[in-house]
Amino acid sequence: TDVLCCVIFVIVILGYIVLGTVAWLHGDPRKVVYPTDSYGQFCGQQGTPNANKAILFYFNILQCANPTVLINLQCPTTQLCVSKCPDRFATYIDMQYNYRRNKSYWDYYKLFCNGIFIFSLFFAVPSVLQRCFPDFITRNGTLTVANKTSFKDGHGKIRSVVDLRDAANMADMWFMGVFSGLVISMLVSLIFILLLRFTAGVLFWMVIFGVIAAVGYGIWHCYWEYSSLKGKPDSDITISDIGFQTDFRVYLQLSQTWLIFMISLAVIEAIIILVLIFLRNRVRIAIALLKEGSKAIGCIMSTLFYPIITFLLLALCIAYWAVTAVFLASSGDAVYKVMSTLPDCKYTNLTCDPETFSQSNVTKLCPGSQCTFAFYGGESLYHRYIFVLQLCNLLVFLWLVNFTIALGQCTLAGAFASYYWALRKPADIPPCPLASSFGRALRYHTGSLAFGALILSIVQFIRIILEYLDHKLKGAHNAFTRFLLCCLKCCFWCLEHFIKFMNRNAYIMISIYGKNFCASARDAFFLLMRNVMRVAVLDKVTDFLLFLGKLLISGSIIILCIWCNRICVIQEEVPSLNYYWVPLLTVIFGSYMIAHGFFNVYAMCVDTLFLCFCEDLERNDGSPSKPYYMPPGLHRILNKTDQGGKKYAVS
Repeated sequence: TDVLCCVIFVIVILGYIVLGTVAWLHGDPRKVVYPTDSYGQFCGQQGTPNANKAILFYFNILQCANPTVLINLQCPTTQLCVSKCPDRFATYIDMQYNYRRNKSYWDYYKLFCNGIFIFSLFFAVPSVLQRCFPDFITRNGTLTVANKTSFKDGHGKIRSVVDLRDAANMADMWFMGVFSGLVISMLVSLIFILLLRFTAGVLFWMVIFGVIAAVGYGIWHCYWEYSSLKGKPDSDITISDIGFQTDFRVYLQLSQTWLIFMISLAVIEAIIILVLIFLRNRVRIAIALLKEGSKAIGCIMSTLFYPIITFLLLALCIAYWAVTAVFLASSGDAVYKVMSTLPDCKYTNLTCDPETFSQSNVTKLCPGSQCTFAFYGGESLYHRYIFVLQLCNLLVFLWLVNFTIALGQCTLAGAFASYYWALRKPADIPPCPLASSFGRALRYHTGSLAFGALILSIVQFIRIILEYLDHKLKGAHNAFTRFLLCCLKCCFWCLEHFIKFMNRNAYIMISIYGKNFCASARDAFFLLMRNVMRVAVLDKVTDFLLFLGKLLISGSIIILCIWCNRICVIQEEVPSLNYYWVPLLTVIFGSYMIAHGFFNVYAMCVDTLFLCFCEDLERNDGSPSKPYYMPPGLHRILNKTDQGGKKYAVS
């Protein structure tokens, strides 16, 4: 199906490989592999001023404990290429004092000076990554650096060596904590889904009441904190008075913060309870439908592990896109331009050669001008279109990601459809239904999946461009432009979610009938319209129950991480994090996405069974010649009256 789109998709993939190869050939891998100083110069690179200086030294490694390190991958401190790491403490204040007494005191530290000033230097040794890190030694149970237990931080304050160790180990500690939290969330999600196979009804009711109890405990805890802070000095300051703070513990000292938390949780609790009261019958039907889905998953247990394949394929796409983007960005040679303090210098911003600049006429016509490094680039056709190539890289990346997701949805739908359309379950279920469905999707429907993925990718690409324009126009004072941009963002957001919904159901119809994408999308749309009430109620209630399951798993991981951190701090195994919200937010997002990946199997199962059920009702009438393929239990679940003489599939 959709052979033309399949051919185009294969050609685009081949072109993407060519793009990656060209980016690799023109890119500069040194910018990724070798450490660079604050001026963008490589450490230890032959033919450069730093040829004999292969090690990177941080002036103040304490700045590496800043949360921006995880975003920018750079410590916000001066970095210098050195031939060896320093073996003693020094600060600028001490330097001035000792230099007045002994001029030779300065000789050693000239090796570690950037020509402007020295902020703070620490005793260090080179690491395996060609970087200087403090050399910690424990003497008689006391942590020391250069036989000292304290040092001056450059601001005149006395700091403990423990602070230095914490700064050096902060990134590793964050990474290990986040990694452990994500691994645990994956195991908990897998165990939860395995338990659903045997105790779907009981487990979902436990999830519902567990979420209600957890939110209720949160309301009580917020009220207790609010009552404790009320009356304390400075606790009645409003959040707007203190503004934005990177240390979230500041906000926890305000009574208003806990009042906002309490009100928000109370609203969430009320919504959950009202939904359960007014839709209690639909909740029971949705749970019963999930039970039927559990039977299908029980017959095809391999579907539980398919998200791992999707994850690996997505990781491959992301890695290729990231590497290509980095090499595209690092393409070109160093470009130097004339910088002059004279306003009338006609050579300003023109390219120059730093080796011959001193002999040129520019220095005579524009006294005081310099030939300084500007950026990495070039004047060739390739370099002029690097931005366009980056956009192509992004668009193809979105296409591949959406194709991978579509392949997973079609594969799971085909496996669960083979379960439903088996007249005698599980005897008539074909062998290896998941592998067979995967093979059919790739062999016959690659073009259809690529077609649906392309439509979604174009919409997502436009949304990214709109977000970029919105970021660039934030300072604009044109109200109409901002209003128009906001409307476009809203419209494309709605369009993206509608296309995702239609693509999902179209892939289910493709797996059932094997038609092309447009025909399957049309059939799915009209089938859903003929059963719009069932779709509106059961689909959303099922999504709500699965959302509560994701919420419970991610919330449990968060509570576990918080308690583990508190226990370790009490036992002095790890230092207290100043920016604990950075890894915490990472764990929240990561654990939810992991749970979302595993629960998608159940959601896909329920959606497939529901569409198959609707098709079954329209194609068959329950007579001996046209028996229902649905189990009798599923027929009763969806509120259909069993009339005499109806025939059902054996379950």
